[in-house]
Amino acid sequence: TDEIMQQEIRPLVAVDIIEQLHRQFAILSGGRGKDGAPIITFPEFAGFSDIPDEDFLNVVTYLTSIPSLEAASIGFIIIIDRRRDKWSAVKASLTRIAGAFPGNLQLVFVLRPSRFIQRTIADIGIKLYRDDFKMKVPIIMLNSVSDLHAYIDKSQLTRELGGTLEYGHSQWIHHRTAIENFAMTVKTTAQMLQSFGTDLAETELPNDVQCTEELLSAHTDHHGKLKDELKLAVKQGATLLTCIREPVTRSANSKLSPDELENVATVERLLAQLDETEKAFDQFWTKHHLKLEQCLQLRHFEHDFREVKLALDNLMEGQAGFADIGDSVTRVEHLLREQKHLEEKGQEPLEKAQSLALHGEQLIQNNHYAVDSIRPKCVELRRICDDFTNETKKKYDILGKSLELHKQLDKASQWCEAGIYLLASQAVDKCQSQEGAETALVEIEKFLVTAKEHQLSNPKEFYNQFDMILTPEIKANAQRILRKLEDVQEMFDKRQVSLKKLAAKQTRPVQPVAPHPESSPKRASPKITRPAGVGSPGAFLNRERNPKASPLTKPVFSPRNICISAENRCHIINELIETERVYVEELQSIIQGYASEMDNPSLVHLIPATLQNKKDILFGNLLEIYEFHNRQIFLKEIENCIENPELLARCFLKRKEDLQIYEKYCQNKPRSEALWRQCGDSIFFQECQRKLDHKLSLDAYLLKPVQRITKYQLLLKEMLKCSKNSEGTAELEEALATMLDIIKSVNDSMHQIAITGYEGDVSELGKLLMQGSFNVWTDHKKGHNKVKDLARFKPMQRHLFLYTKMLLFCKKREENTDGHEKTASYSFKNSLKMSTVGITENVKGDNKKFEIWYNGREEVYIIQASSVELKNTWISEIRKVLTGQLEACR
Repeated sequence: TDEIMQQEIRPLVAVDIIEQLHRQFAILSGGRGKDGAPIITFPEFAGFSDIPDEDFLNVVTYLTSIPSLEAASIGFIIIIDRRRDKWSAVKASLTRIAGAFPGNLQLVFVLRPSRFIQRTIADIGIKLYRDDFKMKVPIIMLNSVSDLHAYIDKSQLTRELGGTLEYGHSQWIHHRTAIENFAMTVKTTAQMLQSFGTDLAETELPNDVQCTEELLSAHTDHHGKLKDELKLAVKQGATLLTCIREPVTRSANSKLSPDELENVATVERLLAQLDETEKAFDQFWTKHHLKLEQCLQLRHFEHDFREVKLALDNLMEGQAGFADIGDSVTRVEHLLREQKHLEEKGQEPLEKAQSLALHGEQLIQNNHYAVDSIRPKCVELRRICDDFTNETKKKYDILGKSLELHKQLDKASQWCEAGIYLLASQAVDKCQSQEGAETALVEIEKFLVTAKEHQLSNPKEFYNQFDMILTPEIKANAQRILRKLEDVQEMFDKRQVSLKKLAAKQTRPVQPVAPHPESSPKRASPKITRPAGVGSPGAFLNRERNPKASPLTKPVFSPRNICISAENRCHIINELIETERVYVEELQSIIQGYASEMDNPSLVHLIPATLQNKKDILFGNLLEIYEFHNRQIFLKEIENCIENPELLARCFLKRKEDLQIYEKYCQNKPRSEALWRQCGDSIFFQECQRKLDHKLSLDAYLLKPVQRITKYQLLLKEMLKCSKNSEGTAELEEALATMLDIIKSVNDSMHQIAITGYEGDVSELGKLLMQGSFNVWTDHKKGHNKVKDLARFKPMQRHLFLYTKMLLFCKKREENTDGHEKTASYSFKNSLKMSTVGITENVKGDNKKFEIWYNGREEVYIIQASSVELKNTWISEIRKVLTGQLEACR
């Protein structure tokens, strides 16, 4: 636009020389020669010789700049009208034009003086002084305008020269001034738009709602003002165009001169430039305005996100603090009401969060520029909502289980009390007769009918059902009530036996005799034992206090055994703590004495080339293991168990996720050992060992973590042996199971890293669930041919890896490594997607076999385990995978 403006706006403009133009000593009438050359006329002007050179040069330069470059290149035709003047005026005019005319000349016509003497002088003068004028073009002296018409058509000459061309000098000046003003307006407007566009492009987006709104408002107002300026400029151009075309509009016979046509073209071109500038600016503004609006949307979204996130965090904190599961029916019901209140309180922030996440998704769908900022926030909102919903459901489930548990315990306790009351209310003397005994039996049988409804008949099933909420306190209470149920049931059993005997004795014909002294309820014989459980309600309580009342209530451990178990537990705890302290110190010495020394500049020259930049391979994640075990974390927690050994299991359960770090360490161990074999005898390691005063080399200490996890499970086993039927037994069993799972996971992962030949990424197959070696037969159906007699074929030895997404068949290979022990590797042979397999759990003829088939039994693999137990374990795990897939589909 600037280049176009520079072409249209000349160095001189009409307004700069307006006074000189109004003197009309030279005009550009708009006429053209036969070849299109522009005509400049110098009409009769009395004071032509008195015009200052600067004024003359400015006017002539301006007039020659108006025609198009194409017309100017043809050359200008000059007509000098000096009919009423003297030869001196002609000579002065030619001399001035020859010396100062800035354009390309084609012809010069001179209308010589009309008076006879002056004409004669002019003829003589032109012959004498022609060379003095220094004009390289012909100078044609004309006697009259009729002679001029022989060279130039009348339609291209003004009325003063006998032509028909309409020309008004004042109007011409007005048009030129208006055109140049309009060109300046276009340029100024374009510069304003460009400047505003530059400001917009360099504007930094604000970080808050208020500043963004203010910026959007300011930019919109400025844009509106510029659009108004554009409208005014367009209106100005349209008006100017109408004025130029006015003669044609007024009369159909009128025609615009070439100069006027060029004026029209110039104005139209300026209007087109203005339109193009406006379109380009509108496109830029549309993008900028959209970005500002999206920025405002983003700032509103971020502001709302912060508010909703704060509300959700408070909600989650309230939920996290809601950990009590109750110790009675009343307490649980109160907790359920509180949970309901918390859920109702959370509905509003949850709805806001869901609405805000939906709004964020809509912004993303509308191609918002800040997708990478919006999407994580939407995910976070939905995650928190899901966490709250899931946690609420979990709380309801736990409280529901707790309520059910306490109701069952209350019912069982009430049943026991009612049973004890029933037995106590049956008078012994009334039960001595057949009728009394039978009545008592009926009462007992009626009462025992309710046993299934109120008793906790299967303790193991009860514990499994409520395992998730069995705190030590609740478990102790449940055990007490279960023992009470057993005692009451035993009382009823013995009472029934006694009553049945009494009822049976009365069926024989006997003579009525006086009661035997032994049978009198007031004089019990020391030789005859009364039916167990018969007596007052205090009998049950006394038996609880007196272990000798019934053989079933005899404690499992005597006081001496209990003391021995407690002493053994203390020994185990002390051993664990002492070995843990030694283990932490050894880890620290390895890290400081070996790993850190590898970065010591003074020892760099001792490090072999094969060890350069391989510290992470040699030591694995040993530093991570040390940081976990140091005195501030795991060791400190174990030391807190000295006074309370029953808390030991909780330490392991609490840290079962952290203990997974050993899996990463063991996976790296083969690489570490291979590197040690290459450079273990280097001077660097000998120097480090000498400084530490270690009796063993580094490789012995690098085995410590592997030995440590084995030590944990052995100590937990010993602790469990000393804690049977005591508080915390269940947690010890769970802790031991956790350590065994970790060891199994480590063992499985060590096998997994030895798989070779599998082209995919093993990490994408899901969790490794099982691995082991089997005999495998195949039954592949191809067309009508099918292998039927599988028994005659020798089975393949295959090592199977069961993942959640895939089952891999590999062949186990053992190789010697530099004279060391054999290392196993597993060559990949085949794989089956778990989403497309089926299983047949029993194969006729061998209870250790099962089938896995593929594509509707197109491929069948018959697998034989080494034992029925191993087969059942694998079938159970495969069934879980398939069931999980089915649930996911549902």
